[in-house]
Amino acid sequence: MKIEAKKIYDSIRFDYETQSIVKTTIPMPSQVTAPISNEAVVGLNDEGEIIIDGLVRGPSRLDIVAIVGMPGLGKTTLANKVYGDPLVKSHFHIRSWCCFSRAYTKHSLLVQMLCNIDHGNSAGYIRKDEDYMADRLRKLLKGNRYLIVLDDVWDILGWDLLKLSLPDDCNGSRILLTSRFQELPLQIKLDSEPHHLRPLTDNESCELLQKKLFAKEDCPPILSNVLLHAAKYCKGLPLTVVLVAGILTTTEQDCWEEVVIHLTSSIYVDNEYCMKTIELSYNNLPNYLKPCLLYFGAFQEDKEIPIRRLLWIWISEGFVQKTEGKCLEDVADEYLMDLIGRSLVMAPQQRSLGGIKACRIHDLVHEFCMEKAKEESFLQILRVDNLLTFTGPCKPHRLSIHPTKTMGLTKSRLFFPNLRCLLFCGDSYTQLDKNSSKFLLSKLLRVLDFWNTPYWISSFPREVVFLIHLRYLRIGRFVGDIPSAIANLSRLETFVVEARRRNYMLPNTIWNIETLRYLVTSLSDCGFIFPMDNLEGSPDLKHLDTLSLAIDLSSQSAQKILAKLQSTRRLTITYGIQRKSYRAVESGGNRKEIPLLNYMSRLESLKISRISGDEFEFSLNLNLKKLTLSDNYWPWGKISAIGRNLPNLVVLKLCHRSVREEEWEMEEGEFRNLRFLKLSGLYIRRWTASSDNFSCLEKLVLEFCEELEEVPPCLGESLTLKMIEVKRCSESAVNSVERILQEQREWGNKDLKSVIIRSTQKRGQRREEFHS
Repeated sequence: MKIEAKKIYDSIRFDYETQSIVKTTIPMPSQVTAPISNEAVVGLNDEGEIIIDGLVRGPSRLDIVAIVGMPGLGKTTLANKVYGDPLVKSHFHIRSWCCFSRAYTKHSLLVQMLCNIDHGNSAGYIRKDEDYMADRLRKLLKGNRYLIVLDDVWDILGWDLLKLSLPDDCNGSRILLTSRFQELPLQIKLDSEPHHLRPLTDNESCELLQKKLFAKEDCPPILSNVLLHAAKYCKGLPLTVVLVAGILTTTEQDCWEEVVIHLTSSIYVDNEYCMKTIELSYNNLPNYLKPCLLYFGAFQEDKEIPIRRLLWIWISEGFVQKTEGKCLEDVADEYLMDLIGRSLVMAPQQRSLGGIKACRIHDLVHEFCMEKAKEESFLQILRVDNLLTFTGPCKPHRLSIHPTKTMGLTKSRLFFPNLRCLLFCGDSYTQLDKNSSKFLLSKLLRVLDFWNTPYWISSFPREVVFLIHLRYLRIGRFVGDIPSAIANLSRLETFVVEARRRNYMLPNTIWNIETLRYLVTSLSDCGFIFPMDNLEGSPDLKHLDTLSLAIDLSSQSAQKILAKLQSTRRLTITYGIQRKSYRAVESGGNRKEIPLLNYMSRLESLKISRISGDEFEFSLNLNLKKLTLSDNYWPWGKISAIGRNLPNLVVLKLCHRSVREEEWEMEEGEFRNLRFLKLSGLYIRRWTASSDNFSCLEKLVLEFCEELEEVPPCLGESLTLKMIEVKRCSESAVNSVERILQEQREWGNKDLKSVIIRSTQKRGQRREEFHS
């Protein structure tokens, strides 16, 4: 007997021990928060119900639910929708997502799954061997009802690599598999029939087109027939629909009919029509955006790309045009938003309040970018195990290396004399020997990105200091200091180092690289230590926009260093002690007020870690908009002072022992313009406030505040609240949030979203119960 999934959502689930349908103990709230995505979803409700039904019901033995269909049909979107469904979240003890893509290894697949399941050990898994991880995965899954999503599986070999690590305890565990290859489920020999994802109907295509073009507004009647005409020729393929929407978005409405006629006469009716639409979208781009899009082909398929990494490379490549009154990064951000608006780029990760943290592109768009980049001699992609086997052209201007084995790229003697950009896109367990690197490093290089490889760990790579044209340098961790010869890189704009719980000492010559814009480490509690001698005679870093700084603020030279960084907009600051050979002679006396931010009039974002509030006082800059504190042990009184003295502060994050006291009593007038508040890993027990403190608050996040008794009830009166997230806090705090949600609904706030995650124990594993 088939049961409608909508009814299951509200009240029932299937119990595998009694093989019967029972009332669920988890109430289904009125609103659902889907996984983070900027994609409009149309026509997948009935499809989702079928997939959910196959996951939560059916046999008790391990079963595979397969979704198959041609590229661009929405298989991943459907799987993502199901994966984030509240019923699915509450039904399975463990969930993990694993993306295959075209080039995969057993190691990369196991790392993905283990990092999703065992977050605390993510860094350790990357360097473990396959046998260890396969055994570890099996042990973690053993005895738990789990859901593993295997997305975009290309062949039977991928399944064969993993199946022995997926135990069958006859408790209703499931594998959700997506593939573009119709015959793959037959090769795996599924017990149940695969779900063939249907194309959208013409009406559904038209609905999706309208959503992408007009959001919640109605389509003007005069354009209805035009959109329906365009929808019919998209042949039910969602990717084609959104690409057509992206083209129309940048076109005047009175020209839409002409554009649609051109599009529909150009789109093929066979499997190539989607690629043709992508090419039309590409041709419709202004010339300055075309290289920005093609650059996505340099990165690995299905990988999310950190926004700042992407924008900083664009800037270093010279793709970003100077605009009066705007910094280059803001212009580059506008470029990216334009590509997103044209539906060529997706933004799965959002920042605290607006903005984007990471982006990715669809597999077909990625395929197009690689082919087009090769056709136009813009970029060469190497998918090889050993560079000795490379037989392609030896004069590329941009080279992106995608190794396919753990120990690839060794003993190479290839030389690329015209190389301007070299990206290494391997995983951090892939090694490149030092001798090979010498031949790869062309003296004409502008961009060098060797972030994901652990070679050169013994010392800073000396070969780099001879790359005098270098503008962008991103390297893995190394032991020792940065040599004074780095000043040879007089054009260097971006310098990023992967940190591993240590600070990096800069030479005196660093002040001579006046082009520096971004000087950062990968971890917020690590940074660069500036030298303290000869500060008076050294030039300022007038263009330094983003900085990871390690400094001893009690030293007399600290103020002199900060005075040389007046242009910084984003600052991450942690405690750093100079070595004796570098330390200036300090006179005695008590610590005094350090005007930390008075020098930095442009500072907008500040992160402070491992600096105790008892050790110093500092003045605050009125322009500061975002503040993050962690490992500080500050008193709440200092937090209150921040709330009174920073009128423009909109984001406040208090993380991991940033405050040492148990009671926070907010006073009138504090944090009046705050829009985002996060409390994570605090020992706070009591929190009192008034509605005056939350007059602008839009989002509240509470994590691991296990002693918190109650969230201030005045939040129920907030007129601006849009989102509340509560993850693994005390039961009393969760109950107070649920009362606030109820009060907000009674006030008529129907747009308020919430996520509540409770933890219970299930055979040694954490079980998460989701309300949304």
